Amino acid sequence: MADIVQYKLERMFDEFEDLEQRGLFNKREIAEIVKQRRKFEYRLKRPCPLKADFVAYIDYETQLDALRRLRKKSVARELKKQGNKNLKKSKSDFAGLIRIIDTYELALKRYKGDIQLWFRYLEFCRVQKNGRMKKALAKLVRLHPKVPGVWIYAAAWEFDRNLNVVAARALMQGGLRVCPTSEDLWVEYLRMELTYINKLKARKVALGEDEGTLTRDPRTVEEKQWRDENKELFMTLDEKEENDVANVEPDESKKNKELFAEHGMNLFRTVYGGAIEAVPSSLNLRKRFFEILEGTELSHYEDMCKEMLNDMKRDFSTEPEFWDWLARQECNVEAVHEINQEIIIPQVQKAIQVYEEALKSVPSGTMFSLYANFLMGIVAPKDEEPNIDGPYISHLLSIYERAESMGIITDDLACKHVSLHLQLRHLDEARKLVAKLCSGKLAESVQLWELRVSIEITCITQSSLLPSDTDLSSLFELLRQILTKFHVSKSENLWLRALKFYASHRRYFDKLVEISVLSLARDGGSESGFSLSSAIVSFILQKDGIHKARDIYKRYLALPHPGLALYRKCIELEANLASTGDKNSLVNARKLYESALATYDQNVDFWQDYYRMEVKMGTSQQATAVYWRARKILKDASEFIASPDLR
Repeated sequence: MADIVQYKLERMFDEFEDLEQRGLFNKREIAEIVKQRRKFEYRLKRPCPLKADFVAYIDYETQLDALRRLRKKSVARELKKQGNKNLKKSKSDFAGLIRIIDTYELALKRYKGDIQLWFRYLEFCRVQKNGRMKKALAKLVRLHPKVPGVWIYAAAWEFDRNLNVVAARALMQGGLRVCPTSEDLWVEYLRMELTYINKLKARKVALGEDEGTLTRDPRTVEEKQWRDENKELFMTLDEKEENDVANVEPDESKKNKELFAEHGMNLFRTVYGGAIEAVPSSLNLRKRFFEILEGTELSHYEDMCKEMLNDMKRDFSTEPEFWDWLARQECNVEAVHEINQEIIIPQVQKAIQVYEEALKSVPSGTMFSLYANFLMGIVAPKDEEPNIDGPYISHLLSIYERAESMGIITDDLACKHVSLHLQLRHLDEARKLVAKLCSGKLAESVQLWELRVSIEITCITQSSLLPSDTDLSSLFELLRQILTKFHVSKSENLWLRALKFYASHRRYFDKLVEISVLSLARDGGSESGFSLSSAIVSFILQKDGIHKARDIYKRYLALPHPGLALYRKCIELEANLASTGDKNSLVNARKLYESALATYDQNVDFWQDYYRMEVKMGTSQQATAVYWRARKILKDASEFIASPDLR
């Protein structure tokens, strides 16, 4: 290995000599370059070099070559000031590029299946224009014919860079034969063909043989109307009289324009027909084709739009997503408050008609939810507060009520219904509604119960700064009913809200602790995420100090299957005290680690934390003992050994 690396470095001698003679790098810098290249070459000569080794070498050489080019420009400017000729190209100008290419090819030989690495190489070839793109693309297509992005990239290169439409079309059609169900391939193929026709049309315009293109005017109706009303503000660039305007476009030009538009529509129909035959069940593909059609001015445009919409309605009339998309085609919610109300109101009404038709075809909770989301976007755009007196508020409320009366209301719809009443400051209505919903078919909805508890707490705190014992008792009974019903892992927000509210009411807080003990004994602790026992230990530590916290965590640890999060919280508590010099706390922390490792002995992070604690607060012998125990017990100790602070 050493002989091969040394041989490679010796072959770089001429390059280094040229760099020094030209004044681009000094001896010290060249020595550093040799050192870095030797390090990278040794990595690549390992039995199993990693992809990261190749990438790091390529990045280093790329940055080095960029620095060389900058310094060469600087030297060339100095020579030009002195009246000398420009620097001629030499070996050092090509050596870096060749080395990067060789490294890429070595990496791709080992990691043939890495598409990301292939595309990185292709981008390098495209930027450098080194003439290897065609060969690399051919190899990539041969190795990965089932990847649609490969065909799209290759066709785009032929179309944009080589201006070879025939080759680009052949690649796209080849990709569609291999990957007939790829939506991206169908869409990009259509875009390419329409772009080509538009380029031909634009060329005719440039030559003065025709006017206009096949793309739709992006100006809005309002802009066009404003320009028409203010014609006197604009000046034409030619001197033709108004009477001659009608004769500007000869019959031949009109015929050519119609020919292009007709050809474009025929092409669109052909590709569209092939796409829906290959992927008949994809609504997303139809929507993308429709968006492309909207951006063009092809012949019989409106007829084709109607045909596509009829096809979609026939094939996807049972899918709520289709109806939602169809309704939003009638009204752009994002532009509602930027357009004149006289224009937007009819659009909203048309969208509402579509949603009403949808509810007849798909009477589901999802359809009601999409309908409500649309109206909410009208009533309160961009999460603003809804206007109480604004239009469509009553209609939105009726949507929620209809869903409830039909018995298809979902958790999401119910919560949005209650939240809307809260946004409208109808607190009493929201309270009655959420109570009714929680006692009905949505009694198992944790999200709805959280909303109910939140409303009850708001009502209690609004009536008095100091809640009465009656209010505290009634809310506690409600919480007892909920907290004993749901699994601890699902009722995190309920528990945290209850603990926070009753933190200053000792009697009820102690009752919550007792309920938590019973719930954890039934459900067990959580190894990750929310830990109820940890949260309660934190509350008690803040309220009553370390001794009470220690008593309660010992009680939780005595339950079956205490979670890893609880152990971590207890260890953190004891370690903080140990850092102040409390030796008993350090002993307690060790006991906690040993108790946790009896169950979680394969947790690498836990072993690392144990080792770090011993290094920081224990003795070197104890730290060493933990280190060797971890290496012996862990089935895969490589991650433990690789930790930076264990080296």
